[in-house]
Parts: sequence; C-alpha cells; structure tokens
Amino acid sequence: MVEGNKIYMGLADDEARSRVYMQLGQSNRHGLIAGASGTGKTITMKVMAESFSAAGVPVFLCDVKGDVSGICEPGADNAGMQKRIDKFGIRDTFQFRGYPTVFYDIYGRGGHPVRTTVSDAGPALLARMMGLTDVQEGVLNTVFRIADDKGLKILDLKDLRAVINFVSEHRNDYTISYGNMAPQSLGAITRALIPLEEQGGNTFFGEPALDILDWIRTAPDGRGYINVLHCVETIRYPKLYAMFLLWMMAELFEVLPEVGDPDKPRLVFFFDEAHMLFRDMPKALTDKIEQTVKLIRSKGVGIYFVTQSPSDIPDSVLAQLSNRVQHALRAYTPAEQKAVRAAAQSFRANPAFKTEDVIMSLGTGEALTSFLDEKGIPTIVQKTSIICPESLMAPAPEATKQTCMNSSPVFGKYDTAVDNESAYEVLEKQSQEDAERKALEAERKALEEERAKFEKEKEEAAKKAEKEAEKQRAAEEKAKEKKKAEAQKKKDRRNAKIESQLISAGGSILKRGLLGILKFK
Repeated sequence: MVEGNKIYMGLADDEARSRVYMQLGQSNRHGLIAGASGTGKTITMKVMAESFSAAGVPVFLCDVKGDVSGICEPGADNAGMQKRIDKFGIRDTFQFRGYPTVFYDIYGRGGHPVRTTVSDAGPALLARMMGLTDVQEGVLNTVFRIADDKGLKILDLKDLRAVINFVSEHRNDYTISYGNMAPQSLGAITRALIPLEEQGGNTFFGEPALDILDWIRTAPDGRGYINVLHCVETIRYPKLYAMFLLWMMAELFEVLPEVGDPDKPRLVFFFDEAHMLFRDMPKALTDKIEQTVKLIRSKGVGIYFVTQSPSDIPDSVLAQLSNRVQHALRAYTPAEQKAVRAAAQSFRANPAFKTEDVIMSLGTGEALTSFLDEKGIPTIVQKTSIICPESLMAPAPEATKQTCMNSSPVFGKYDTAVDNESAYEVLEKQSQEDAERKALEAERKALEEERAKFEKEKEEAAKKAEKEAEKQRAAEEKAKEKKKAEAQKKKDRRNAKIESQLISAGGSILKRGLLGILKFK
C-alpha cells in the first residue's frame, strides 16, 4: 500500500506500534525476502508487488506454486480480513481489488509464451545449462564464432544442432583459423542437447523473441502491469529456470539506459526460489550476476530475491541487497543454527531484542524487516506484522486468467511461434545443393564412363572387323592361289598327256619341235 513516496509494509512490534515503510526512492537498491516454507514469503512478495503497481511501477514475479496468480482477482472479504484491516489502520484506504496482470509461461500453457533465441542466450548460459566442462564450453564458443563468421543465425536448438554437425563435418578446415575441436567434445555437446530439448528448450528457444520492454508498461489507470511468469512446470527443471533468470537480468542490463537514482524504479523483479539461480554456479557466472546486480540499480531496476535462507545467496550478491524481510527460520541442525546466526548478523541491531532469538520465534505473517531510509541508511531491525494484500490470496480461476490474457497489451504478439530462415534452413539447403551437385557429378562421371566404354567397344569392334576383313582377304588370296595352282596343275597334266601321246606315236623330230612350240604356248 502506497502512502506518498513510501510503501506501507506493516506495523512494528514496539510500544508505539509504529508503521514500517519502504522508500520508493530506495527500492532499486534491491532486496531479500527470506524464510522457511509457510512463513509468509509469498504474502510479503504480493504486498510489495501490489504497492509497486499502485505507484505506477511495472513488476515481474515468478509464480512457482500457482498461488500468485490471484493477484489479478479481488481478495475475499471475511471476518479475519476485517480484523486485519482494522489492525493495520487502513479502513479508509484499503479496497479489495485485482491488479493489471499479464501472464507468461515458458511452455505457453499458463500464459503468453516466453522465447529467446539461442544466440541471445549465448554459449556461457547454454554451457551451464547443459553441464559442459570448461573444454566443451570453449568448443561451444568456437562453434558460435564460426556461425557468426559464416552469417548463420542460431535461433533455435535445431539451428544449433545443425551448426554443430556442420562444424564436425568440416572441423579440419577450421583447425588452423579457430583451433582444434576434438570430435569427443563436439559429440558431448550434441548429446547434452537431448535433455535440454526434453526440458522444453525447443519451446523456449525460437521466435518471436520476447521484447523485454513489453514488461515496462502501465495500465490505462496508471498502475504498473504485474507480469507473472507461470513456473509450476518450469520449476521442475531448475537449470532451465535459472538460465531464464540469468538471461533476463543480462537482457535488462543490455537494453535499458542509465537513469541514475529515480524517484521510483522503472521495473522491479521478484525471483522466487532464488537458491536455484546459484546452485552449482560457476564462479564466472556468479561474478557476472554480482556485477549485474551492482550496476543495474543505475538503470532503475530493483531485484528482489525470494528464498528460504540468506545463506542460499552468495555473500558477494547478498551484500548488494539493502532492503531485507526475514521471516521465521527453523534451526534443528548445527548448519541451520549457523544460518540463523548469519541472518541475524546481517541486520542492524535493535537494542530492544536479540535478533537471533526472534528469527526462530516469528509467527506466520511476521518478519524482521530493515529498509533503507530517505538517506539510504539501513534502519534498525524491527519485528513487523506484514500488511494484508488487497488481491486474492489463492490461485485465480482459469476463466479470469484467460480474460487477462485476451485483454493483455501483448495479446497475439507471442502466441504463435514463427520459424524464420536460419542456420538449419541455410545448411539444409546447402546440403541439398551439395547432394544435387554430387548427384550431377556422379551422373556426369557415369556418362563419361559409359561414353568411354562405348568408344572402347567401338574401337574393339573396328579392330575385330578389320581383323576379320584381313582374315577374309587372306582366305580369298589363298583360295585364289589355290585355284591358280590347280589350273597350272591341270595345264601341266594336259601338256604331259599330249607329250606322252606324241612320244608314243613315235613322232619325228619335227613332232618334237611342234611339241616344243605347244609347250611354249
């Protein structure tokens, strides 16, 4: 609930029952809402979100259990609520009402689809999500570099798979320019895509990609839109959830201009189950988050981490969270007792009580709070009863959610996926052209071989015909010689017969002369 330039958070447990406020002008210094399950973290988050919205500040929050969706529906009146209204002294200002809400869902079932491209996510986030080693991450970076140099757009996972296959097939061509890429590393990256696809990566990566500026909108009545990310299914895949949050912070940091210290934030984020963001986080990414949290303040963005214990957040990030709400913690083990002590020591001490003892005795809806004052100085810790939300403290009916989606300012913008030409299509086309080129080359080669075979057979046939002709000529010549020889023999026999007859007849010398004449003829 907004009062001037302050958010009324609740009543302090002191003699004066003084009101506890969070300064709008200091709320981009980030914050933490911590506490064990069932202690009231969600109520505190809703109170803050409603107040920011009422102040004209757009809000983004994660709905991991499905109960935050009720923020779009007026709360239910009952005797208990009337007592709380009187307790907090808000009879004249409190009204049951819903807030302008836009629902989103990575899977596109509980809200408008949320997508980004693989290129926008980048190799560092993908490597973390796929659990790659440092060497494999280096190879993935090289794959992205080759894709950029070749003008191949990596929009979705099938594009990434296509580029990896292309690089694998031509890796020897790139070794000199980009360094060695072991087939084992490329194979490991390809295998790591399978669980990513199964977790919903094919839905999350693609177009139209989310324009994060769509989250910085105000409704016609001047209230900021509350953008609710339906995470009931997403939370089952912590790596996908964490990668989405990391991408979102990086995208905001890149897109938003510097605004210094505005009177109120341009946008406020609530990251529920924040421990998932830092679980097994490589130091490089932790450093990146710390840097983003530090610098994004000057862009007018407030980030509030919601988790069970402050120990879930790395100290380097925790140090940047100036507005603190600590609900009850339980300490049954030495590790839990240590976490309680650490949480108590993070507050500016109040001489009226021992912070460590109070943390373990808080009831539902109670919290230890410390917010920055007008000068940016942390106030002393106060035991505070958190004010009640104006919206429904339960999941919204599906009909109400559908009405919100149909009337949202982004209706129809993201609801239908678009598959534009990108690396997969380009490489598929190139592969088909290569296949056609190879087929034509094989056909040309086959024709040449057929022609060569034909010419060879033709030459062999000609040689054979020539040989047959030669053989025929030889046979004819032989037959001719034989005929001539037979004619000569016949002539010789005839002459011999005549000679014999003449000799037999006892011819004279004259007869012999005549015989000689006959021989001569």
